[in-house]
Amino acid sequence: MCCVTVIQSQDGWRVNYDQTDICAVKGSTVFIRCDYTHPPGIDPSDIKDTFRFTKEKDGEPVDLGTDSEYSGVRKYDCYSNSKSCYLTITDVRESDSAEYKLTFMTNKPGEKYTGSPGVTLSVTDSGFQVQVRRSDSTWRELTCHSSCVLSDRAEYYWYKNEEYFMTGSSLLVSSGSTDKYSCYLRGTTGQRSPAVYGPQRPSVSVSPSAEMLEGDSVTLTCSADANPAANYTWYKEHEDSPRASGQNFTITDFTAEHSGNYYCEAQNEMGCSNSTLILINSSGKIHSFFCSFTHCINNPAKEVTHRVTRRPLSET
Repeated sequence: MCCVTVIQSQDGWRVNYDQTDICAVKGSTVFIRCDYTHPPGIDPSDIKDTFRFTKEKDGEPVDLGTDSEYSGVRKYDCYSNSKSCYLTITDVRESDSAEYKLTFMTNKPGEKYTGSPGVTLSVTDSGFQVQVRRSDSTWRELTCHSSCVLSDRAEYYWYKNEEYFMTGSSLLVSSGSTDKYSCYLRGTTGQRSPAVYGPQRPSVSVSPSAEMLEGDSVTLTCSADANPAANYTWYKEHEDSPRASGQNFTITDFTAEHSGNYYCEAQNEMGCSNSTLILINSSGKIHSFFCSFTHCINNPAKEVTHRVTRRPLSET
């Protein structure tokens, strides 16, 4: 939406539109407002009942006052005291995408004025989305995207953890941030975009949950809250190559050689984080311990190993 009032005037007639571009989500309510002035010699009572909002699509004007398609879903009012007019369209559809103008006439034959250009309404069924682009290893650039056709002067509001953060066309955030960012277009009717954020602390578990013995099949499962959804990779201590990809990692016929630290890395476009699980084969029984959580930078096994091995196992 434009962030300045646009004035259309001619021979003492003038229409001030609060907005020139409105993007609305399908099913929402659209509110269009404008102020007007007329030449000094015109009596306001002569034009009070002849205000019309027109919808211009494919170059043809449609009078909303006579169009049956808008019966019950549109309402417009004009007030001579404040010299302002309002158009409200409820339950907007994609077919409502058009240019809307205020037209008024007097009781003098042929005396008519239309505030043109008017207000362009774009209706979308998809709302807004935050797109993430990796600018370098430490920063992510966020941009607000919509299928609406918008002015170059469209103004975006950014929210961090549900609170207003800043205004701008894009936003830079550090890689690995678990803060939640969403965007909103000034003048939009509808919801903010879904929030994007890096993986929260991954949850790791072992199954079966009952007593496990040497020779059993053991499955490790990793899950992390993230948007976009996270991808998962499993590493083992002191190994550069991953053991598995995906939320689940199964070790068949568990032996003493399988004992060690296992790292689940959860990663999306915003960054990554990982959690550590220790598996120990002791006297034929398999024991598991959750050990640590960290935001990963490169290979998570190399970063976390130092933290794990410095602590005695009895402290885990």
